[in-house]
This record gives sequence, C-alpha cells and structure tokens, in this order.
Amino acid sequence: MATAAGTDLLPTRSHELLQRADAELVAAQFSSEAWERFSHAHLAALRGGAALLAVRGRPGGRRPPRTVWDMLRVVAPELADWIDYFAGGASLRSAIEAGRFDAVSEARAEQALCAAEDFIDELRALLTADASPTAPVRGAAPRGLGLRAS
Repeated sequence: MATAAGTDLLPTRSHELLQRADAELVAAQFSSEAWERFSHAHLAALRGGAALLAVRGRPGGRRPPRTVWDMLRVVAPELADWIDYFAGGASLRSAIEAGRFDAVSEARAEQALCAAEDFIDELRALLTADASPTAPVRGAAPRGLGLRAS
C-alpha cells in the first residue's frame, strides 16, 4: 500500500473511495462464506475504479460508457487486463445478489480477493503518480520538443 503522504495529494472523493475499497477488502478477508468474500472483493475493485475516475474524469460523448469498467477502458487503457477480469465477474456478483449463493466456489472467491488486493495496490500507485506535483499534465506537450516562446 502507498504511504499516507502519497495519497495526501488526492482529491477528497478519490481518497474516500480508496478508503471504502480498503474497507471492502477487510470485509472480504474476514468473510467466512465464498459468496460474501467474492462480493466484497468485487465491490472493492469497483470502488477503486471509481477512485481513479474521480481523478481522471468520466468520459463523455454522444453515448458515454455506462459502467465503471467501460469508463475505465477509456480513461485507463493501461488497466485493460484488470478491467476484463473484473467486468467478467459482474454477472457472478449479480447472481449472488439474486440469491444464488452457490454460484461461486471457494477457489474463485479467493482468486477474486487476491486480484482485488493487487488491483487496489496498482490503482493506488497510479493515483499517487497522477497526483504527484512533478507528474506531466495529461495532454500537455512535452517540454523542449521544438516549442518556442514568441
């Protein structure tokens, strides 16, 4: 996990969402049921993704993406593998929410928890880098590449 100093520069909303993601991870770790562990792990990943969206912004357009995973595909393409993994688990979480508690195995729940922990760590590193005062501004021209002052 990143140090507190690294996340001090984050917007309040992003910081709150990371704290909620951490709380979901703790709940997952202490859950005795596979379905519960999976649900908390998946929610942790969603909250973490929302924290990144709070910093990078939501994509717009004529038909903007609707899910966190679809929005992340636009603003954080470097996370494509994670996005695919967690987006693929959305239907399983929906089944659990519909009462199909047997839909997830112990192994799948443990895999989701481990993945969510790693994903949150990666998000925290991205967010810290994005919030760094020395980080380049997205979309800005790099310094010293033939730009002249007039």
